[in-house]
Formats: sequence, structure tokens, C-alpha cells
Amino acid sequence: MLVRIRSGAVLGVQAIPVDVEVEATLGMPGFHLVGLATGAVQEAKVRVAAAVRNLGVKLPHKRITVNLAPGDLRKDGTGFDLPMAMGVLAAVEEVPADALARVHFVGELALSGEVKSVRGVLPLAIEARRAGALAIVVPQANALEASIVEGVKVLSAGHLGDVVAWTRGSAELLPPPGAVPAPPPGVPVDLADVTGQENAKRALEIAAAGGHNLLFFGPPGSGKTMLARRLPTLLPPLAFEEALEATVVHSVAGLTRHRGLLADRPFRAPHHSISDAGLVGGTSVPRPGEVSLAHQGVLFLDELPEFRRHVLEALRQPLEDGEVTIARAGRSVTYPAELTLVAAMNPCPCGYHGDRRRRCHCTPHELLSYRRRISGPLLDRIDLHVDVPALATPLLGEAAASGPTSAEARARVARAREVQRGRAGGRGANVNARLRGGALRRAATPDDDGRRILQAAVEKLGLSARAHDKVLRVARTIADLEGSAAVRAPHVAEAIQYRALDRPLS
Repeated sequence: MLVRIRSGAVLGVQAIPVDVEVEATLGMPGFHLVGLATGAVQEAKVRVAAAVRNLGVKLPHKRITVNLAPGDLRKDGTGFDLPMAMGVLAAVEEVPADALARVHFVGELALSGEVKSVRGVLPLAIEARRAGALAIVVPQANALEASIVEGVKVLSAGHLGDVVAWTRGSAELLPPPGAVPAPPPGVPVDLADVTGQENAKRALEIAAAGGHNLLFFGPPGSGKTMLARRLPTLLPPLAFEEALEATVVHSVAGLTRHRGLLADRPFRAPHHSISDAGLVGGTSVPRPGEVSLAHQGVLFLDELPEFRRHVLEALRQPLEDGEVTIARAGRSVTYPAELTLVAAMNPCPCGYHGDRRRRCHCTPHELLSYRRRISGPLLDRIDLHVDVPALATPLLGEAAASGPTSAEARARVARAREVQRGRAGGRGANVNARLRGGALRRAATPDDDGRRILQAAVEKLGLSARAHDKVLRVARTIADLEGSAAVRAPHVAEAIQYRALDRPLS
């Protein structure tokens, strides 16, 4: 008997429909799996056989052939266990094949028959809806994320026996369970917690308003990390489409167990020992890296020069294009990476170059070598370079609440972003950091005085064409925060001051 079960494979952040075809015929008994399956999928034969046996079902002595179609798509992962088991049971007439029509299945099986969580259930549920499925059967741990998708019934399975009983009409599969209670929140952070550093706070607000990348540099203890960790508190809440995009990436990475739609913008802060594959994605079986896990959120790189150079260079393309393309033999996958980069670094190896209170012991050669760990092309892609000096001693005892709060700054950011969305009109970039070509010229061409100031800065600082455009984008954001329709000379002048690392070392 030939049975066809619907399932899917995840490629990048999208799901590809896969038909699990199972045939049980007379012949030499055996279990044969074809369809360009990787080792994890080949091992499913052992898991499926044990799970079926532990249901008390004795398979007849037949030749069982399983084909995963299309045959030219490499299949990876353990999500084919459940559809293969249901196909085998239907092929030997242990369950009615009619009950499996227009139902998609995904899940890993333990030897006992328990259905375990898998990666990428959310894009698989989206594909099931697109294919016109009536229902999708998923592991209990993944049911909450699958329930985000409207238009397809989500059935959660805890055990293979539950699915078998459901197909026979003797039991019902459970609805998606509730979310696991979140751990108690930590101490809330607020921009008002930061004493002084008004210039850095201003830069943080500009970065949030326009989606600009930001680099803080200054001596140890000046507040760089404290400032960076407050950027998410200035960003507007996730819109549904943004939350869905970010949740899909987290689903593919296997980070959505017992979780539904992401409620907060991601904030990722990898250690400087991370590999290039860990940062931008990769390995032999491509997985999203930290830049994609930070999609629609913030990526924070503390102690930027301590990251290996080739790892940092891998950031250049994602920061420019807003996506990561990973090519492997026989496949190429693309992950989204629209994020705001915030980085922090000391000005020199000892940390005290330019500090009036403590003497720097670094030689000019050491200082130059340290700065060269960050390449010029990477610095070009960071819009704001902001000096965060050490605080004067009297300021350390002052109340921090005298400055703007995160709520006040977030309100200004929201108004500026609304202006940017209105200017885009649903076409192109919704934040100034993504403006390109003609859209940038139409939105950010400064007045005559502004052009003269920018031209002088290009000649004096040796700004590249990319840095020139970065200044225009930042100036446009400053004008939006001010409520100005035109980009004027003061906006350009302020934007230029945030290119501190383009200046010669002193």
C-alpha cells in the first residue's frame, strides 16, 4: 500500500513542502529511506521502528520504502520522524489513511514514542497554511509558536500513541498549551540611570530614531556598556510583521520552545571569542548567527577590538545589505539581519588615552595597532562614533534622574520614525539608515550652508563616499527629531561631529 504524508523542510527562514511517501510491499523485509537524506534523517529509521514497536504494534514482514520528495533537496533534521511513523502505520493499515489527508506533520520521536521539539516549526506552519492544510500536528513544546499562524488548526502531540488514537477517532489531540511563565524580570533599566554623558545620550537617541549603527569609545568605567544596554528602552514596540519576522528566525534557531510571538525587540550581546559562523551564521548545515538573531533589534559588541579581525570583517555585508547570504555546496540560504549595531571599545590598550585624570602608557605604535584592529571599511559602516569621556568626580555623586528618561526619549523617537514612515509612503526604507540612492538625495540634501560644511569635512577628514552618505542620513534623522522638513547646516554640523574616529590620531 502506498501512502503520502505532508511535511516540510526549512531552508533559510522559509519552509519547502516535502512529501513523505511510504510503500509497504511484499519482498525481502527491510526499511529503506531515499530522498537525499542526511545522517540525522537516516537515523530516523531506528527511532521510528522503536517508537512503533513500543506502541505494541508489530510491523508485518514487508519491504518498507520511504521516499522524501523532492529528491533533489537535501533533507536535514529530526522533524521527519513523526510523518514517517504515521506513513508507516498507514501503509501497514494500522491507522486509516483517510484521516491523514490535508494534515501536515512535524516532530522528532523518542524511542518510547514521545514527540520531542524541533527547529523551524513556525515557518513550517506558515507553509502548511499556504498549501491549504486543514491542520498541522506539532510537538507540544512547539505548539505555541505554531499557533501564531492563523488559518490552520494547530494540534499538539505529546506521544505517538496520542496521534494514532486521534486518527482512529478514539481521542482528541490537545490544543496549544499556555506559555511557560517568564522568569522574574531583572532590575529595569532607564536612560535616566546614566549620570552625565549628555552627548552620548543624544547620540543614542539619534541611533534609535534613525536605525543608525553606533560606536562608543572611552576609558574603562565611563558608562559605555551602561549606555548601550539602554538602547532597547528607546526603540518603539515591535509591529506584528516585525515580531513575526524575528520570531521566525528564532524558531529556525530552536529558541522558541514554549514561546509564542516575540514581545520585545531582541538584544544580543555575544562574547568576543565568538567565531564568524556564530556571528553571521554558517556551519556545514547553515544556521542563523547572532546578526540574524538580532533582526529587528540590537546587536551589542562590547570590547570591539578584542573580536578576531576576520569575524568583524564578516559583518560588513550584513550591515550594508540587511541580510546574510550563506552559500554551501548545493544550497544557498539567506537570513534577514536588519539590526542596529552598538559597539564599545577603549581608546587604547591600557584604556586611558585622552583621559585627563590618568596617564596613558601606550606607545604611538601600540595605539595605532590597536585602532587598526577595526578596519576602515567597517568603521565606514558605523554611522556614529561617539567619545564617552570619564566623568568628573563631582558628577559621580549627583542624582542620575535629572536627565531625560527612556520614556521621554522613546516618545521623541516614535515621532521621528512616524515622519520617516510617512516619507517612505510604504515604498522603500522606513528608517533613515536604510535610505539609498535617489531616496537619500530627495530626503537628505542639505541647504547651501550645509553642503559647504559637508564638503569641507570631506576634504579635511578624507571621508569616503559611504561616510559622506552616512553623514547625510544622520543629519536627516537629527532634522526629523527637531521636526524640520529641511536638512540645514546645524544638522549637518552635528552629524559630522559624530565621525570622531575618522579624525587623525592626536
